[in-house]
Amino acid sequence: MSFSSRVKNELTRHIDGGRHCNIAEISALINICGEVLVHEEKKVSIKFQTENPAVARKYFTLMKKTFNINTEVLVRKNTQLKKNKVYFLYITDSASSIKILKATGLIEEKDGRIYRRKGIYPLIIKSTCCKRAYIRGAFLGAGSLSNPEKTYHLEFVNQDYEHSKDLKELINSFNMDAKIVKRKNHHIVYLKEGEQIVDILNVMEAHLALMDLENVRIIKEMRNNVNRIVNCETANLKKTVSAAVRQVEDIEYIDKTVGLSSLPKNLEEIARYRIKFTEASYKELGAMLDPPVGKSGVNHRLRKISTIADRLREQRGG
Repeated sequence: MSFSSRVKNELTRHIDGGRHCNIAEISALINICGEVLVHEEKKVSIKFQTENPAVARKYFTLMKKTFNINTEVLVRKNTQLKKNKVYFLYITDSASSIKILKATGLIEEKDGRIYRRKGIYPLIIKSTCCKRAYIRGAFLGAGSLSNPEKTYHLEFVNQDYEHSKDLKELINSFNMDAKIVKRKNHHIVYLKEGEQIVDILNVMEAHLALMDLENVRIIKEMRNNVNRIVNCETANLKKTVSAAVRQVEDIEYIDKTVGLSSLPKNLEEIARYRIKFTEASYKELGAMLDPPVGKSGVNHRLRKISTIADRLREQRGG
């Protein structure tokens, strides 16, 4: 099961006690996955469609609990994706449909006519708990989440731009930074940072998924830290080896041309130890000297030797 499916399964088991929160969640589900059908003589019905059986069950449960209305369920095979079934849930009674749609802020009546509202009706998301419920319903209807072990990406797919804009503002009211991008005929509201995805899981109250994601983030951060340390140590080792090779070349050149005994005693001493212990660190070389010197002292003497070698090369043309 994908991480996205696990999040949705957890959210489908979350049924708020508050009627107002249930109404907000129903509003999101219908806004994204539903269709308001207006027939002759102002008859209205609601059609809801999903490929997720758990989402279909939750929609059915919310309708029963909130409005005491049973929905008609029809299951069909998806002709495009043979493995999947499509669940259609209908409310055909016009009075019940109008009652639900008015409560969820999805329709309004003007001059004896029924109009479909665009976007999110502000009155159903006045409370913080209702805002959470609406975002939860929107994710159940059209949300997806990438595998956090690979990348951080959460999105809501919408056909209506007004709803996308309202949903983005609703998410950002929780101090997040959701953005909108157009993809073909859809408007995608998305979040890309791991910390913000943790925040929105908390907003939707997907606490088990949140803990799983935090564990993944901790492991990824540890791996990244280890890799950084290894890369840093590797780079330092390469620099140390490169410097040691250069120092040995300089010392051998001096020995071949004028002899190491021509060097001042303190430089001759460090030169002979460097030739003998090519892999020793500055600290180890310093401890061998009499009297011992620190790393900076060793570095200073070896740099002097390199300067002498360079001067000899210039003088002798090699």
